[in-house]
Amino acid sequence: MASEADKPDSSDNWSQKVTETSDSLDLQAGVFTLEDPKEIALSLSRSAEQSGRRKSEPYRSAMSMLTFYINRAGKHLPDDQRKRLEQAKDELRALYGRPRKQTADRK
Repeated sequence: MASEADKPDSSDNWSQKVTETSDSLDLQAGVFTLEDPKEIALSLSRSAEQSGRRKSEPYRSAMSMLTFYINRAGKHLPDDQRKRLEQAKDELRALYGRPRKQTADRK
């Protein structure tokens, strides 16, 4: 007989369900695995601009989806991919005329 700890918790997969069935954006397949941060940002921007189902402005929708992916991947996200996705945030800011994030090496 399986113990409570052995049973899959439906809340364990909620983020996968959100990613796959989200009403906010239709994402390009593999967008978060692209090699170029600018291409990631451009793809997210295109998805946000084309979506008629998003609930906020395109910039916020695109940035939210990117941040959601980074946060949900957590410690399982390889360092090089995390760095690329953080750079994609900066590229997204640039696309929408928002200030780039200040880092210690840019000061």
